[in-house]
Amino acid sequence: RSRDEPGRDPQLYYLIARFLQSGPCKKSAQVSAEPLIPRRLDWQGKEHRRSFEDLVAVNAHIPPDYLLRICERLGPLLDKEIPQSVLGVQTLLGVGRQSLLRAAKDFRHTLWKGSAFAALHRGRPPELPVNYGKPPNVVHILSARQLTGCGRFSHLFPTSTYQHMKMHKRILGHLSSVYCIAFDRSGRRIFTGSDDCLVKIWATDDGRLLSTLRGHSAEISDMAVNYENTLLAAGSCDKVVRVWCLRTCAPLAVLQGHSASITSIQFSPARKGTTRYLTSTGADGTICFWQWHASTMKFKDRPVKFAERSRPGVQISCSSFSSGGMFIATGSTDHVIRIYYLGSESPEKMAELESHTDKVVAVQFCNNGDRFVSGSRDGTARIWHYHQHDWKSLVLDMATKMTGNNVASGEDKVTKLKVTMVAWDRYDATVITAVNNFLLKVWNSSTGQLLHSLSGHDDEVFVLEAHPFDQRIVLSAGHDGNIFVWDIDKGTKIRNYFNMIEGQGHGAVFDCKFSPDGQHFACTDSHGHLLLFGFGCNKYYEKIPDQMFFHTDYRPLIRDANNYVLDEQTQQAPHLMPPPFLVDVDGNPHPTRFQRLVPGRENCKDEQLIPQLGYVANGILSEAHE
Repeated sequence: RSRDEPGRDPQLYYLIARFLQSGPCKKSAQVSAEPLIPRRLDWQGKEHRRSFEDLVAVNAHIPPDYLLRICERLGPLLDKEIPQSVLGVQTLLGVGRQSLLRAAKDFRHTLWKGSAFAALHRGRPPELPVNYGKPPNVVHILSARQLTGCGRFSHLFPTSTYQHMKMHKRILGHLSSVYCIAFDRSGRRIFTGSDDCLVKIWATDDGRLLSTLRGHSAEISDMAVNYENTLLAAGSCDKVVRVWCLRTCAPLAVLQGHSASITSIQFSPARKGTTRYLTSTGADGTICFWQWHASTMKFKDRPVKFAERSRPGVQISCSSFSSGGMFIATGSTDHVIRIYYLGSESPEKMAELESHTDKVVAVQFCNNGDRFVSGSRDGTARIWHYHQHDWKSLVLDMATKMTGNNVASGEDKVTKLKVTMVAWDRYDATVITAVNNFLLKVWNSSTGQLLHSLSGHDDEVFVLEAHPFDQRIVLSAGHDGNIFVWDIDKGTKIRNYFNMIEGQGHGAVFDCKFSPDGQHFACTDSHGHLLLFGFGCNKYYEKIPDQMFFHTDYRPLIRDANNYVLDEQTQQAPHLMPPPFLVDVDGNPHPTRFQRLVPGRENCKDEQLIPQLGYVANGILSEAHE
């Protein structure tokens, strides 16, 4: 063959043949080399065939392992220019930083040595450069921890890990939309509050229905758990706040201080001896401070009350406590933010901030300091801080657009921009705002600079939930049925779940919360479902039915003068009734194996797990033999 034939290099083939000849493949070398030997030219330019032995004799300076020695020289020479990711490893088949074809332009950052990960900056390993690429490998992390005794969470737990959170179970537990969800302080119980007037308690680990709290006569609008993890309070559109004991499910208080729907309730984190406060805000324009005793759990009948109705129809729509509980901020439909102080003998109002020009729909204190963010329908959010005896604000304008390449689509879907929700990341470095053009905007909380515009939702977002300890992670959910997990450091989408309900289209997601340990999150939707997400396997959730109701859930109640309730049929307080039976959405009892999931029925015999039930006219189950 001609040495000029395209794609053929006789010299390389000769070196390959010499290498084969020196090993166990001598015959292969001979066979493969013969057709590839270039022809010899005489002084007249005529071609002559030559043998392989003749070619070896002419190139006597080339040893048999010449090709191998060339390959061995390449690695060290290349390492001087672009070090390998794992030094000392010699391979011809590597990729990335181990490839013999690597070039400087492919690697914009200098690879750190193992000792660099062990160096300490302000008492912990340094943060990687933004353009570093992949997080360090586990060998570097472990060797650095051996040297220093500590590691950086973002190295140990890259955000890609959250892709492994999956939906463990979707449970139908309410007959109407569920707008409220909360975890208890331990994360082992989940509370759902629904438009069907019920509050339900669920087990986080396996999804069991533990209890139903009856008493409200209208939609549940908000719920709160106290910091001692002993009380659950629920506010309702029936103008009443009810408080239950989490140990016994007994009603502890029925608080009647509002003349319209409850819009928000909060337990104060502040401790002053045995004095504690629960606050409630209402559509009547009032905020009530309910004082209770930490030891006896007794609530005072009359609250400290502030009526803030500057004009007819004004509602207080949202509230948030500072991390120490000394301050509470409220937002209202008259555009005013009001701040109250709980450090004196009695709660007192200390400021009214009137910078917004439309309804204030969200307020949220930061986790670790004295700032709070407010979001308004005027298209701005404001970060407030107390400075020289006055509250100053940094304005975040939702009309701000990203510059450069990081422009999100959908910036101009609506003409009048409105903030629908606000949140802080765990370490308060950024504020996240949801806007009615379906974008999420991530802002530097110190400078007000827009860092990212996150697109993905195609309906309004009313759920923004920051991870309890990972400042990179935020959850969002909305009326489009989408639940997104975001990396707000990089401004990227990690995972997306779509709440598709078989035969019914998608369900709008109305609330979502992380468990305190960050291992789970739970959501509620417009169809009465509880959605449980988490890491690991879901075998414990497979043991429970998809529909979980107690046969007593919707039975009529009778009320006394103080609005405490009894079950009409048994004349007993709901928490004193015997363990109920587990039924599906149509009231049909579940098989006996499911009845043992009900607290108090774990060790019952089979015959005790078959309810003696009769049907009443409206389809509600009644007990034939109590």
